Formats: sequence, structure tokens, C-alpha cells
Amino acid sequence: MSNFEFSSNSGFSNITNKEEIEPPDRPIGGSARLANNNSKVGQREPLQHLGSFFVDPLSFGRLALPKDINVEIISDIEHCHRLWLELASPKTLFDTWEFRFAFYSAYLYRPYFILLKNRKENLALLPLWYNPDEKRYEWFGSDWQEEVVFLSKDPEYIPILLQVAPSPLLLNAIAPRSAFLLGKTVAFEPDSAKYVLHLEKFSNHEDYLATLKKNERHSMRKDRRRIERQSPEIIIDHFEDYDSLVEISKKRLLEKNKEPDWLDPRRIEAFRRVINLGGRSYQNRMITIKINGKIAGVDLIALFNNAYFTVKCGYNVAEFPGIGNYFNLVEIDDAIKLGFKKIDFLQNNYTWKSRWFEAVPLFKYQKK
Repeated sequence: MSNFEFSSNSGFSNITNKEEIEPPDRPIGGSARLANNNSKVGQREPLQHLGSFFVDPLSFGRLALPKDINVEIISDIEHCHRLWLELASPKTLFDTWEFRFAFYSAYLYRPYFILLKNRKENLALLPLWYNPDEKRYEWFGSDWQEEVVFLSKDPEYIPILLQVAPSPLLLNAIAPRSAFLLGKTVAFEPDSAKYVLHLEKFSNHEDYLATLKKNERHSMRKDRRRIERQSPEIIIDHFEDYDSLVEISKKRLLEKNKEPDWLDPRRIEAFRRVINLGGRSYQNRMITIKINGKIAGVDLIALFNNAYFTVKCGYNVAEFPGIGNYFNLVEIDDAIKLGFKKIDFLQNNYTWKSRWFEAVPLFKYQKK
């Protein structure tokens, strides 16, 4: 068994803002669109001049709303923040205000929060924004969010939120606990699964490898030996390597004739701000591996509520074959050492995650 050695470099500067077969990088709605003038984003949004307004609850077609319920639309970001803190109970990284706000502050799409309330209290919230690139409403913080839950004090309010929501609308990556809670009352569709690895029974990555089929275990160990023969240096929390992560990932995808989401400078800025906002709710971690002084790969990780989220990565597979699998093993040991119960490898299979990890179903809801 191999023991990974970590060296720490805490050079966290004041930053302002996996790849074996396919990296876990999600494009923006299927294509990365470059916005040349960020100061003008959102100008095509309907009702953009309105900050907060009430809607007649009896004006939604055949839906019969209780007479004491009001529907309010909120776009003021401070008001949105207060409502989030009131109604959200964060269980995953994507439930935290800071992670969502990182995307908001980079894209500046106008929020469209739908609030159900009565005279006594706020009842439920559907946090959206309008995406002028895709010309649709989607989750506040973009469709990059996942395992999303509905913010409601009672499940009975969720169908009302969906009924009064504008269209076109895409709510992707809905958590099973929200979808199953509603049964057949809402027509959810299957979305791409996410992939996780539970760590409670493992003391190191060798325990994990023992659970794999023989050929898969051999493949992982082969890649590990290939990298270890080159005496890799593992560096922790050198956040200045974020720029290298972006460039390595971008280069890799372009070589494969795929359009990286990194072509949009707002996406680069969003994850820079994910780094800057770390420490308020979630923690950030970065793993860099160098071989002969050259960066072979960089991973950005978020830590929240006993889960270790592999958020973004860039691997130089062309020069260092096997580096993706090696990173997986390094991160398994790192997460176990830190006491985490689960690694969340995020959504989409990219032809390789299903070979190694457990799939978790996600759902989506659309209005056209």
C-alpha cells in the first residue's frame, strides 16, 4: 500500500475573484457564451425595473390559492438574503447563501424570488434568477447548483410555487428528498445523476480499492504506480494555483474539441469568488500535485457538513497519464484523514464516474 505524503503551503493570497476520460466540468446550459459587457447583463429580463411587488393570488388560471396567501416577487438582493437565512436549512454546499452568492456576484443576473406569505409569516420561497443568455428562469446561482431542495415550511406550498413561477423555467438537479416528498403531485423528470463515495467503512484508499472489481482495482493501482514513480509533490491550500487549474482544464477540453465553460470570464470569476467567500459557511481546500516542478493537476474542494465536495479540477493528462485516478485516491485519503463521511463527486457521469462511485438520482422540472 502506498502512503501519500502531503506538504502544506498556506499561500492563500487575496484572490478577488477529473479528468481521465472527461472532466467534471459542466457547460453553461449546453454551451458557454461569452459576454463582452458584464455591466449590461440582465437588460432583457422581464419586469427588471421592479424591485419587489405583490401579485394577485387569484390570477393563476385554474389554481385555487387559499385566500389568506399572498404572492410577492423580490429582486432586491439584501431582501433575498434575509429570506434565504429565514427559510433555508443548509445541508449541502449548494444550500449555502455564500456559494450561490458567488455566482450572483459574478453574473449579476437579476434575482426573481417568489415568496408565499400570509399575514403572520413567510411560508415558502422559490429562489430564481432570469438568465438572459438562455432566455429562461432558473435557480438563483445558475444551473450549476445541484441537489437543490425547495424552501417551504410545508410541502403543500411547493406546487403553488411551481404554478405561479414564470416561464420558460428550468429547475435542474432537484434533490430526491424534495422530489419524493411530493409524490405524483408534481411532474418531475429524471435529470443526470450525481456520484458519491461513502467513507465510513474505510481507513484509507486501499480499503476502497478492495471493494472494486479486479480489473478496476488493477487499473487504479497501475495509475497510482505510474505517478508515484515520478515522485509527485502534493501541496495543500496553495490557492494561487486557481489560475493554473483554469488554464489546464481549458487546454484539456479544447484539445478534445469541447467548449470549456471557462471561456466565459464570468465563470472564472464565479469560482474565484467561491474561494474568497470560503470560511463563512463552507471551507475551501485546494490540492496541487507537481511532478519535476511542473503542475500536473489542481483540485478545488469545498468542505461542508461532513461532506468533501470536489468542485473544480484541471489535470494535465497529456503529459501525466493516470493523474486523474491518482487524484481520486489522494482525495479519498485526504477526506478520511480530515474525518469526512462522504466525498461528493457532483453531477454527470462523464463516462467514468459510474465505474467507481455510487449514483444518486436527481430530478428536474420545466415550464416552456
